[in-house]
Amino acid sequence: MQTNECEAVVLAAMDYGESDRIVTLFTREHGKVRAIARHGKKSVKRFGGALDVYARLQLHLVLKEGLSSLRTVDIVNIFPHIRQDLLKIGYAGYACEVVDRFLPEAMCNSRLFRLLVSYLEQLDAFPSSADDRRFFEINLLNILGYRLSLEQCYRCGIKIGTLPGIVHYTASGEIFCADCGNGGYLLSSATRALLQKAMVTGRFGIVCFPEASLLETGAILDASIASHLTRPLHSLQFLQQILGV
Repeated sequence: MQTNECEAVVLAAMDYGESDRIVTLFTREHGKVRAIARHGKKSVKRFGGALDVYARLQLHLVLKEGLSSLRTVDIVNIFPHIRQDLLKIGYAGYACEVVDRFLPEAMCNSRLFRLLVSYLEQLDAFPSSADDRRFFEINLLNILGYRLSLEQCYRCGIKIGTLPGIVHYTASGEIFCADCGNGGYLLSSATRALLQKAMVTGRFGIVCFPEASLLETGAILDASIASHLTRPLHSLQFLQQILGV
């Protein structure tokens, strides 16, 4: 059997039997892969206690249909500062679960891999920030083909960018001008500009949302992400408990 060397982030992990561990890996080279690590709970020589969520690894993997086989791993980064902060743990776990739930198996997506790694590096190096979480979500949706529609009214076709003031945004992704709007979420021109900037800015920490824009952005992104999922995110419930919302 051919052993493949690749780089990966652990999206999920669970114990299996007395000594094995099953992990969901987002690999740069092969997309999302589920793999079993024989003796993964006990073998320090082969796995070094590295099979935890959001660890970044260099690994040797035998690819198979269904469940691949993980042979050895080397740690690239376990993001130690994340693991010392409960809120950072919440943000990192949420990011990994969102990627896991959105990304089909065996679909390579180097842009999404870079986004996830960049977010984990940002969390590890700087104080946790709601701005960074929303930046991650905006770009995740954009990369996966669920780009927020901010350019023109879904009903009358007028260019939204030319309009001042409030427009309406629905959970299913349509935007309406004030004349056509009916319900949904209110979205100010200032927030629209920040959302558009976030989709063309390649670095975390550049786009900062004022409190009002952060509330608008959060409502829209939470609804947009939920509309593409069939069941709630466990990590989101944990994160909300930490944040007290």
